[in-house]
Amino acid sequence: MNKITEKEALLRLTSLCARGEHCEYEMQEKMHRWELTDDEQARVMQYLTKGKFVDDERYARAFVADKVKYGKWGRRKIEQALWQKRIADDIRRAALDDVADEEYIAVLQPLLRAKRRSIKAASDYEMNMKLTRFAMGRGFTTDVIRRCMDIPEE
Repeated sequence: MNKITEKEALLRLTSLCARGEHCEYEMQEKMHRWELTDDEQARVMQYLTKGKFVDDERYARAFVADKVKYGKWGRRKIEQALWQKRIADDIRRAALDDVADEEYIAVLQPLLRAKRRSIKAASDYEMNMKLTRFAMGRGFTTDVIRRCMDIPEE
């Protein structure tokens, strides 16, 4: 990418942050690609955080809510995605703890019902194993999966 000035980077990033939630790591990655110096990056980040354009805690809460509601992700998958975005452990834990197990169950039950209709299995054991593997791939924890496995077929 072409090198841009500090002022231009600041304008681009404030505009981007005004349109949606972003974390500090995403902003730093963009500035790194734009070849800003460390000092320039620090000044821009300071402006963005002081002006509340970037707030990792607010970002984490929005990210978790969106991934549960729209992405139908489980706790483990969301936790890993936040870790990849370099969100601090305490912020990550607090955002994830805001979502009760009942919310994950409400998301997982319809997914398992739909998946059950499309799976071919020779036995109940095989069916449950396939459903468990599917749910774990979506990032749901074993305790939530166990609570959902007793769902009746429709």
